[in-house]
Amino acid sequence: MGFGRIFAALRRCKQLEEGDSTTQLSRCLGLFDLTALGVGSTLGLGVYVLAGAVAKTVAGPAVTLSFLVAAIASAFAGLCYAEFAARVPKAGSAYVYSYVSVGEFVAFTIGWNLILEYVIGTASMAKGMSNYIDSLCNNSMSARMLQVAPINVSFLAEYPDFFAFGLVLVMTILLGVGVRESTKLNNIFTAFNMLTIVIVVVAGATRSDPANWMLNVEDIPEEDREKAGAGGFMPWGVAGVMAGAAKCFFGFVGFDCVATTGEEAKNPKRDIPLSIVFSLIIIFLSYFSIATVLTMMWPYYLQDADAPFPHVFTQVGMPVIKWIVTIGAIFALCTSLLGAMFPLPRVLYAMGSDGVLFRPLSAINKKTQTPLLATALSGLLSAIMAAIFNLNQLIDMMSIGTLMAYTIVATSVLILRYEEDSTMILNGIKSLPETPYSVARQMFNLLGIKQPTSLSANIAKCTIVVLFAIALVTCGLLSWNIASQLSSVAVGVFGGILLVLLLILYRQPRRDVKHLTFKVPLVPLVPYLSTCMNIYLMVQLDYLTWIRFILWLAIGYLIYFFYGINNSSLIVKDTEPIPPINGKIEEKHVITKF
Repeated sequence: MGFGRIFAALRRCKQLEEGDSTTQLSRCLGLFDLTALGVGSTLGLGVYVLAGAVAKTVAGPAVTLSFLVAAIASAFAGLCYAEFAARVPKAGSAYVYSYVSVGEFVAFTIGWNLILEYVIGTASMAKGMSNYIDSLCNNSMSARMLQVAPINVSFLAEYPDFFAFGLVLVMTILLGVGVRESTKLNNIFTAFNMLTIVIVVVAGATRSDPANWMLNVEDIPEEDREKAGAGGFMPWGVAGVMAGAAKCFFGFVGFDCVATTGEEAKNPKRDIPLSIVFSLIIIFLSYFSIATVLTMMWPYYLQDADAPFPHVFTQVGMPVIKWIVTIGAIFALCTSLLGAMFPLPRVLYAMGSDGVLFRPLSAINKKTQTPLLATALSGLLSAIMAAIFNLNQLIDMMSIGTLMAYTIVATSVLILRYEEDSTMILNGIKSLPETPYSVARQMFNLLGIKQPTSLSANIAKCTIVVLFAIALVTCGLLSWNIASQLSSVAVGVFGGILLVLLLILYRQPRRDVKHLTFKVPLVPLVPYLSTCMNIYLMVQLDYLTWIRFILWLAIGYLIYFFYGINNSSLIVKDTEPIPPINGKIEEKHVITKF
């Protein structure tokens, strides 16, 4: 395969027929089921573990602001997901979205990142639940395992967590039974979870003391000052709030699992966008309320990072609430574990169906109407990860894969909005030639074009590429906190360039999307801000996370270039024979666009 054909293969796009709703999966999920799935898969570890851990070590009482920043970033991403769900009601989430808009190579990249997100998400939920139960048992499980089977490897957990391993396998069996059955169980667990959150907020409010948000460092006992920062509402400053936001972002990961149900929702074009929006509203209100009462009830530096609420309610003398919270937290963590596992087999199914991953992964069991092999494989991978990695490593790995997926979804929304209008081509309207003069004028639409052309579409695409590069440099300068006049000037210059790029995008004509049941508002501002915020949060993660992420991508690209590129379904669909040339039969590849 020559370089030109490889490039054509990388950018070939999947074509979906309008109104195509055929599927081998069972369409049994309504709006309530989808919303419960989004809420249940998200409100777990973040509520009962993450809030206390971030407050104690990173943000202090300002963990509430960290959740707010993470919620805004997730809301922007959620709106982009909602529009794509209205466009492409198919299983596979962002993988399918990018396949129809950007191309196969980017689609594989995003699908591979989603696999990472969901594998790590499942493992982290299982690990968090294991740590939570172990903390309630006075750490007896971990102490015993450290004696019997310690792991003396710096980048792995301290001991093999067989409890977390078993939890994942149990949930894998439940998912393999069928979607309808596992969804009913999820709805019950989610109801218990929401009831527990209400009890926690109401009971915690009665014992809240606003003085815990304004602690002076002089009033903190000397033995605790080293871990208390500067005291006050933001003991580690704005940097701590943003670093906390990068970790709190993990607490919002999960709503996108709703987007993988395109072939199992009864009315995907309406219900999936609505359920994403409803889920994010419920999730943010829950996190903000929980973080507020937690840090007001007890000083941030005295929180228990593994099981904060049982610890806090014990300290304030409310043992009954402690046990209600404990039981509710176990239900919530079970729900999150089930929700985290739910999307992964669907992504593997979608990629296997397209041939970019191994085709046996797309096999559907006729009785359960679920991808059993994909479910079993995803469960086994997640169980192994839960057994050998610690929670912080898992959270960082999950965040980087998710943020990359969100970034590509946001840029895909922009690309689709600025695509050349096919009606202009059908009506014989020709685009202006791309001369330096016409490009310079069209950058700010001085030509007065009302409909997208190939020229305006190319300008938009180039602007999006430059945006990604400039945003990466700007966010790097901001996060590295280089204290020099030169770096401040550089940040100002790059920030100005970002504003100019936004203006260029704003001036380009956009396609009419009135036919969509859900549309991202304020385009290009919302997807533009989503891209910038996601990049900033990615830069906050440490270099070891980036190394692991790059290794994961390298493994994926080996699979794609040695298997996927030659086994893609588009080769079968888009290849047609042409008359023999010099006695040889050649093939013609047709690149399709959505």
